[in-house]
Amino acid sequence: MRKNKSLFLISLPALLFVFAFSYLPMFGTVLAFKDFNYAKGIWGSDWAGLDNFKFFFTSQDALRVTRNTLLLNALFIVIGLAASVVCGILLAELGRKAVRVFQTVLFFPYFLSWVVVGYLTYILLNPTYGAVNKLLEGLKIAPVDWYSDPKYWPVILVITYLWKNVGYTAIIFYTGLMSIDPSYYEAASIDGASRYQQILRISYPLIVPLVLLLFMLNVGKIFFSDFGLFYFVPRNAGALYATTDVIDTYVYRSLRVVGDIGMASAAGLYQSFVGLVLVLITNRIVKKIDSESALF
Repeated sequence: MRKNKSLFLISLPALLFVFAFSYLPMFGTVLAFKDFNYAKGIWGSDWAGLDNFKFFFTSQDALRVTRNTLLLNALFIVIGLAASVVCGILLAELGRKAVRVFQTVLFFPYFLSWVVVGYLTYILLNPTYGAVNKLLEGLKIAPVDWYSDPKYWPVILVITYLWKNVGYTAIIFYTGLMSIDPSYYEAASIDGASRYQQILRISYPLIVPLVLLLFMLNVGKIFFSDFGLFYFVPRNAGALYATTDVIDTYVYRSLRVVGDIGMASAAGLYQSFVGLVLVLITNRIVKKIDSESALF
């Protein structure tokens, strides 16, 4: 530490931030095993063992929300990364002037809140005066009551997620592509390689470690849903719970109705534990395939 004193001092604010907001809250996991009483406080409340976990796992909704959380987040990860890689490569192939325009267009939705996105979606899908139903009527197709039929919502949620997030991730890949040594492309061009072959043999292989890194980070959060997406976009419609209800919205709704902090903490601990296990498994698989691309 004495040898790298200046580096330690520079990193100290970030270390304190991580300790305060990532490690210190871990003490709150004790609430998952407590029958929390506001009057007695955290340490004075009685121990509840695994009763808080039973509330979640014995409910009729446990299987449904777990399935929705896993499947929808898996779709977001796979389709989102694939679309982001394609957009990043397309940005890298455009001229700098065009990149500024497309970069702004792709990046803009990322800054919109889910509340705004929820209202925009409602304007498009409103059963009476929504733009999509008006288009269907123009094509002589029967209008759809989008907020009553859950079968359409996995597709709607994926499209909404991609529209909002692909631009942000594409910029990361675009930045990675810009760091590739131009001499690789010059050598390939001299050898007669087409632009498509250069993308396939140079661009994509060199950003694979970045793709794997983002993939593993996203897998670690596969049990954590984007609450705004699942709550504001479907407008918390009960008829859509079959395909839109996830662990986070279930816990929020249960906490709002029942007010049980112990149960909410148990669900949060369950999410974190499974996320950690998935990261370890994914890292082990990646390590076997390409040890240099593994996280640890």
